[in-house]
Amino acid sequence: MRLYGVTGWKNAGKTGLMERLVTDITGRGFTVSTVKHAHHTFDVDHPGKDSHRHRVAGASQVMLSSRNRTALMTELRGAEEPALEALLAQLAPVDLVLIEGYKRDRHPKVEAFRAETGNALIAPGDPTIRAIASDSPLNSDRPVFDLNDTRAIADFILKEVGL
Repeated sequence: MRLYGVTGWKNAGKTGLMERLVTDITGRGFTVSTVKHAHHTFDVDHPGKDSHRHRVAGASQVMLSSRNRTALMTELRGAEEPALEALLAQLAPVDLVLIEGYKRDRHPKVEAFRAETGNALIAPGDPTIRAIASDSPLNSDRPVFDLNDTRAIADFILKEVGL
């Protein structure tokens, strides 16, 4: 599978860019899956629902299935967080997997950057960042795109991965 990441600091515009990229790239006829890293505890289940009750009762994995979708939740119960590679192995084949976060992993990335956050760019110290999507002009040794120019960013990613 071809992989490309969107990384950046909190409130840099990663999720909005990811959403627009998925819409643009799938609109061109490619299949896309996404992986998002969360640095905090999250829950996709709701108290009182059957699946939540199964998980709270101690199930290691709970799979939900309907005619519209399936979802598999795995409770780590103190085990190490799975490596990105292990998570990717669980995905069905697609043309492109877009990965949000995972700053330290070695796949190619676009850095989302908003000047108003006051954070420094990650790109100067990270060769895996191949381009920057910014809300303000920047001087960089890598291509810099307008953060809202989704089409140009998508064109760049698709060229990079050979699609």
